[in-house]
Amino acid sequence: MTLNAVGKTAQEAATMTQTVLDKGAEEFQILVDGASEGSEVKRLLELRGFSVELQDDDGRLSLIGRMKTGEEGKARTPQETPPHPAPSRPQVRGASPTPRPALVPATNPSEGTFAVLIAGDALGRGEKELGEILMRSFLGSLAKTTPPPEAVGLLNDGVKLAVFDTSTCDHLKDLEARGSRVLVCGTSANHLGLNDSVGVGVLSNMPEIIEAIRTADSVLSV
Repeated sequence: MTLNAVGKTAQEAATMTQTVLDKGAEEFQILVDGASEGSEVKRLLELRGFSVELQDDDGRLSLIGRMKTGEEGKARTPQETPPHPAPSRPQVRGASPTPRPALVPATNPSEGTFAVLIAGDALGRGEKELGEILMRSFLGSLAKTTPPPEAVGLLNDGVKLAVFDTSTCDHLKDLEARGSRVLVCGTSANHLGLNDSVGVGVLSNMPEIIEAIRTADSVLSV
């Protein structure tokens, strides 16, 4: 399989790669414009347990990803993560554990509604580039969730996800098309100078965002 990401940004190339990975591809080639785009795709493939071969095709960069076999591949393949957490270990004094999305369970999860509150443009702490890839993957998966969230609130750097002509904006548009309310904090957008760059949802305020979260049966905070 060959993907043509020539002319695409690094984020768009990574999103195309993520889509193919989610479909279970074990070997494919992707064509990109240059080193910047290739670096993000290479990092994503390696995190998913792929070996990566780079080729220069007349100035265009080509990456060939192949799923590793054996223990090396298992060690880095997210699908192989044990379904249950490992036994807890003593907390190292002064260390702060990486925060995880906090889900407040509904009284009746099978019928309850939920809302999502996003306060950053990257998922988790650590390397910024990896966090941005994970956030795009998170929104892409959220857009396919059934039922979709009642509301998605974007605060602080989270409003950057709504900037037009980005893959994250497209995922949010998909959610909006399925009935989710996308509420973009106007204070945050104004502070970041993004008022005129928001391509999805509505510029909202804190009381409206709080009300959307308060009335949901559960809240996923990222």
